[in-house]
Amino acid sequence: MRDQAALPENAVEAKGLDKVYRASGKTGEKHALKAIDLAIPRGGIFGLLGPNGAGKSTFINILAGLVNKTGGSAAIWGYDIDRQTRQARASIGVVPQELNIDPFFTPFELLELQAGLYGVPPKERQTMDILERLGLADKSDAYARTLSGGMRRRLMVAKAMVHNPPVLVLDEPTAGVDIELRQQLWSQVRELNESGVTIVLTTHYLEEAEELCDEIAIIHHGEVIACDPTQTLLRRLDNKTLTITFAEPFDAIPADFTAFQPEKVGEQALRFQYRASDSPLPKILAAATQARLTPVDVSTLETDLEDIFLQLTRGAHEREAS
Repeated sequence: MRDQAALPENAVEAKGLDKVYRASGKTGEKHALKAIDLAIPRGGIFGLLGPNGAGKSTFINILAGLVNKTGGSAAIWGYDIDRQTRQARASIGVVPQELNIDPFFTPFELLELQAGLYGVPPKERQTMDILERLGLADKSDAYARTLSGGMRRRLMVAKAMVHNPPVLVLDEPTAGVDIELRQQLWSQVRELNESGVTIVLTTHYLEEAEELCDEIAIIHHGEVIACDPTQTLLRRLDNKTLTITFAEPFDAIPADFTAFQPEKVGEQALRFQYRASDSPLPKILAAATQARLTPVDVSTLETDLEDIFLQLTRGAHEREAS
């Protein structure tokens, strides 16, 4: 591990990264990554989102050395994946979505074997420390086949950490798990990040990205269509929904609200769609006073990451079609 003064600004950096899968025969080719530029800051939790087939796995596999890029460059922890291959691969740990654990090994044996494959000398191995950090110390001598699904997921993370990489990629870590287990894994991810590990997280769960990630990139058809801090991304759409319930029932929308084009909800409520930056609430409440209606409940609903994701990918589809 480098000293603090020599630490890179970005944990991962890609410039013009390109990947074309060339098929045999007349089936053509697939342009999986289209000269993407992406900088993942050191020390945070970075979310990589996109539909199936968007290019997320290709990007990760290039970083891990499992797929050869067609063009461009990439660096992990400041090490170029082509010119400094050994240092680059030592700087990253990848936790795949699939559970590939030998059921007849114990967690301790699996981590020791993995450490040996990475060339970690026996005296430098931290097997029990890693198991302790991930809540698996008491299962160190149990066969992997006896572990619960959640424990197996954590064991996969432990395997990726045996060589003490500063960058950890989690590929769909909570796919197919229940809500309780998802919450537990979120807690583990936060603890790893707080210990100094940069986390790169791919996920289909927008709630997960919104909850965990400091910054998010959205990949669509091999292109990065958005890359911003999470809160900045959420502010890109400032649409809000305001619902006001009144004490008095009414049959039709009072004329005083016509300018706001509300929707009638039941007999005593109106729903307003507006941009938060326009700040129409004082005018709406003034209209209520004019209409002699008494608000008894006010609720608002802000734009979430799912709205932004859908709008961005829909916009990308429209640009491709035009």
